[in-house]
Amino acid sequence: MKKLPLLSALLVFALLNSWPASATPIVEIVIQDHLFYPAEIEIPADTKVKLIVINKDDAAEEFESYEMNREKVIPGGTKGIIFIGPLLPGEYPFFGEFFPKTAQGRVIVK
Repeated sequence: MKKLPLLSALLVFALLNSWPASATPIVEIVIQDHLFYPAEIEIPADTKVKLIVINKDDAAEEFESYEMNREKVIPGGTKGIIFIGPLLPGEYPFFGEFFPKTAQGRVIVK
């Protein structure tokens, strides 16, 4: 019976040491004048990424991507958080639903 606490301690140690050491990567995109800056971002394949979208316009914008299955309204003067990935290598377009002619971008996954 005394071996059980030692076994539990070893199991906890193994789990903690197998946990990924790096945090989720963070990428910021700014909406200004109904454009995305930068309009093109690069992220690593097979990695979950935290995308922070900062809307500097007065008007709301909706971040939309059919290929990434994401949509989120970002009110004017606020920011929103969208998690994307893990994704396979390739290109994934996104656009602003409210200003689709100008608000265009893409995620490049390598």
